Amino acid sequence: MAYGVSATTLLLTAGIAPAVASASVHRSEVVTTAVSGTAHWRFGNVDWGKIVWLALPGGVGAFVGAMALSVIPEETGAPIVAIFLFGLGVCILVKFAFNRERPVVERPVSRKFLSPLGLVAGFLDAMGGGGWGPVATPSLLSSGRMQPRKVVGTVDTAEFVVALFASVGFLIGLGSQAIGWGVVVSLIAGGVVAAPIAAWIVRHLNARVLGTAVGGVILLTNTRTFLGAVGYESILVPALLVIAAIWLGALALALAAIRRERQPILVEEA
Repeated sequence: MAYGVSATTLLLTAGIAPAVASASVHRSEVVTTAVSGTAHWRFGNVDWGKIVWLALPGGVGAFVGAMALSVIPEETGAPIVAIFLFGLGVCILVKFAFNRERPVVERPVSRKFLSPLGLVAGFLDAMGGGGWGPVATPSLLSSGRMQPRKVVGTVDTAEFVVALFASVGFLIGLGSQAIGWGVVVSLIAGGVVAAPIAAWIVRHLNARVLGTAVGGVILLTNTRTFLGAVGYESILVPALLVIAAIWLGALALALAAIRRERQPILVEEA
C-alpha cells in the first residue's frame, strides 16, 4: 500500500526530479502490480465485481495526473492529501481496534462511490509518485463494507491499470526525457519478491489486526507532512512516539477483541 510513496520519496532524496521519479516508479509498478494482483487472485483476496468501476476511472485520473506533473508542481497538494489520509487513519484505528462491535458488515459498495474514488486516487497517485493505495485502501476500509483482505487485494489488482495509464501519460508528457532504467529494474526486482509474500499475509491475517495495522501505517507515514501542513513540524519526534504508543495499544486491544469474539456464547437454560 505504500510502494509508490516510499520509492518516490527515496528517489527524490537521491536528487531525481519529481516527474522522472514518479515515471520510474510507475513503470516498475506495471510489473509489480501484475505480480501482486496475480498473487491476491490466487489467495482469494480480489472482489472482481468492483475492479472495473475502480480501475478504469483510476487509469483516467492517473493519465491526467501524469500529464499535469510535467508542468505543475505537486507540493501544494501534498499537505491536503496528508491531512485527509491522517483523518482516515484515525477513523480506521477507531473502527477496527476501539470499536467493540464486529468491524465489518459486508454490503454492496456503490459504483457512485467507487468511480470518483478511483478517479481522485489515480490522479493523486501520478501527481505524487504514489497514493493509489494510501487513498483508495483506507477509503474502502473506513466504509466497513468489505473485508480488509478483499480491500487490499482489490485495490492492488486495480493498480495495474493505474500504473499502465500513468506510464503512458509520462511517456507522452516527458517525451524523450531520460528515465533511469537501472532504477526501474531494481524496483521491479524488489517488488516482485515482496508482492506474493504480502498477499499471503493479507489472506491469513485477522480483519481487526489487518485494519489496525493499516491505520497505524497511514498515521506514521503521513505524520511529517500533516504536521508541516498545520504548522507543528517541530514536534515531529514526540508526535511519532505518541502515535506509535497509541498504535501498539490499538493492536493490543484488537488482539483482545479477537479472543473475546472467539469465545463461545453461553445460553442459559430456562
